[in-house]
Amino acid sequence: MPLDVPLLLDQTRALLGAQLSHAGVTVRITEVEAYAGEVDPGSHAFRGRTNRNAVMFGPPRHLYVYFTYGMHHCANIVLSQNGSAAAALIRSGEIVDGIDIARGRRGAVTDRDLARGPARLAQALGLTLADNGAPVVSSRGDEHAVILHEAAPATAIESGPRVGVRGAGGDGTLFPWRFWLAGDPFVSAYRPAGENRARRATRRTPS
Repeated sequence: MPLDVPLLLDQTRALLGAQLSHAGVTVRITEVEAYAGEVDPGSHAFRGRTNRNAVMFGPPRHLYVYFTYGMHHCANIVLSQNGSAAAALIRSGEIVDGIDIARGRRGAVTDRDLARGPARLAQALGLTLADNGAPVVSSRGDEHAVILHEAAPATAIESGPRVGVRGAGGDGTLFPWRFWLAGDPFVSAYRPAGENRARRATRRTPS
């Protein structure tokens, strides 16, 4: 069966306001992005199944964790349907429990920036490639469990283009699939594709 994209978008928006817990830290989710597998040029699964993205094709409510730029982890919740790859990237959140643990992992940053951005969020939660494929459960298991505490539907949601996605997948008219809680201070700033790479190159260039 083809992927039900409206259902995927509804499931992605439903994550806003929910709380995600792992390894002593809980984050209130403020920002997410939907990725629709083989019908989405911005998705890791656009060109089909690989060893790296295989979890996206598996059962829903598992983590898809990937490593990027040789230094960062990012975490997605798989929302696949009948073998069609789909996932929601957890882009940003607010630490609501375990803030001292999160500070220990993140270093000297403001509380607002502890989990504002996908790599920061994964680091604050202690998520790595070792957690790729881990089930996302609704009740507490062992200390390494990934727990999703669902919330009432958010009433004020905004949408726009996904951050850092190149080509057609980054077109906010075609794929306005980044969703965030309106007015929430724990939402990351929008940056188009290429801007992060340019910022890193600037920092490496001697003055």
